[in-house]
Amino acid sequence: MSHRLAQINELIRQQLNQLLLTEFEFPQGCLVTIVRVETSRDLRHAKVWISVMPTHYIKKVLTKLNSQIGHLQFLINKKLLIKPLPRLRFAIDDTESKAQEIEQLLDQIKKTS
Repeated sequence: MSHRLAQINELIRQQLNQLLLTEFEFPQGCLVTIVRVETSRDLRHAKVWISVMPTHYIKKVLTKLNSQIGHLQFLINKKLLIKPLPRLRFAIDDTESKAQEIEQLLDQIKKTS
C-alpha cells in the first residue's frame, strides 16, 4: 500500500469517527468504532470496517448506517478535499468474535487434556 493511500485511509477513518460521535445516535450501551478503512487504488471505493459492542446491535447499527449513507457521504465530502472522494461501504469487523471462538475452543481442549 502506498504512503498516500495509507494517509487517505487514516484521514477517512478519523473523519468518520468524528461524524459518528456528533451526527448519529445509537442505542444506549452500544459502542460503534471504525476499526479500519480500505480504499481502492483508484480512490473510487472505500470499505469501512466497523466494530459494534455488544454484538446483538450489529444489524440495527448496520441498517442505520446504510440508510444514512447518502447524508454521511455528503458530510464527509464537505470535510475532505481529495478527488475523487471514495464511495463508502460498511462492513462488520468480526475479528473479536472469531478470537473469542478460538479462545473457547482452546479452553475446551485444555479441559479435555
